Amino acid sequence: MSGLTIEQKENIQSLAGAFLTVSQKAAVAAYPWIGKGNKNEADGAGTEAMRNEMNCINMNAVIVIGEGEMDEAPMLYIGERLGVGNGPDVDIAVDPVEGTTLVSKGQDNSLAVIAVAEKGTLLHAPDMYMEKIAVGPKAKGCIDITASLTENMKAVAKALGKDISELTVMMQDRPRHDYLIKQVFEVGAKVRLFSDVDITGAIATAIEELDVDILVGTGGAPEGVIAAVALKCLGGDFQARLVPETEEETARCIKMGLVNPSAVLTMDQIVKSNDCFFVATGITDGLLLKGVHKKETDKVSTHSFVATMNHSHFIEARH
Repeated sequence: MSGLTIEQKENIQSLAGAFLTVSQKAAVAAYPWIGKGNKNEADGAGTEAMRNEMNCINMNAVIVIGEGEMDEAPMLYIGERLGVGNGPDVDIAVDPVEGTTLVSKGQDNSLAVIAVAEKGTLLHAPDMYMEKIAVGPKAKGCIDITASLTENMKAVAKALGKDISELTVMMQDRPRHDYLIKQVFEVGAKVRLFSDVDITGAIATAIEELDVDILVGTGGAPEGVIAAVALKCLGGDFQARLVPETEEETARCIKMGLVNPSAVLTMDQIVKSNDCFFVATGITDGLLLKGVHKKETDKVSTHSFVATMNHSHFIEARH
């Protein structure tokens, strides 16, 4: 779906390099706050750096997933317009410091992340829980979030040419996932638990060397949209279902255009365009990326991951 010309499409993809700089600057800005016990300062530093850099890009952008509503967040709030004001029209989903608690405690797996897509094509996901299941390219088309994890594992194992006991299933280490862990153990497969940041786990399913076959579980809906963009670029698959826990959350879904809040959302419903890309830079070391590290007196190194349609690469840089 798109009314864009070929030239406009190329312009959106060409923004990926500029957004790499955005995520690098956000990660470097958050770096001094690693292990300092102040997640708000870390988040504020990353947010300010990210916003300043995005306002220099030749684009007409709107934040659809960000730091919150305008009355909750002074910068990168939902609906905020960014960029020079000309160039491609795009939607942006962003988390300047994904894993603020991880940064404040000096723990692994925090990232600066951005997903960009053609205007009007990203799901405006409210800040609530979302059930998710993600797989890499070889298992695309084999998942069904309405089925049990056991059934999904059987289908994915068949697609990957593995015995079900050889699968590695990644999920967040939370009591709400105990029933999923039990299903993994019952078929003799492996569980890989993590504390925070499920975006990394979703992407890991599409990178063979990381040995993750399925990501499953309930986590933040905004992060689900960002992960879906990454997996679309990487050729993987993603399904989700929002989990509104109160009448207020249900009403918010409806207000945002989600008439049936508990309906299954496919990857193509979450990201309605193929014209999208994903960028992340590590803040602390993690499964996908190394964090920011001090080098010479006045230099730091960054490690980033960029995924455009059908192309992805890791980038190490010094600043």
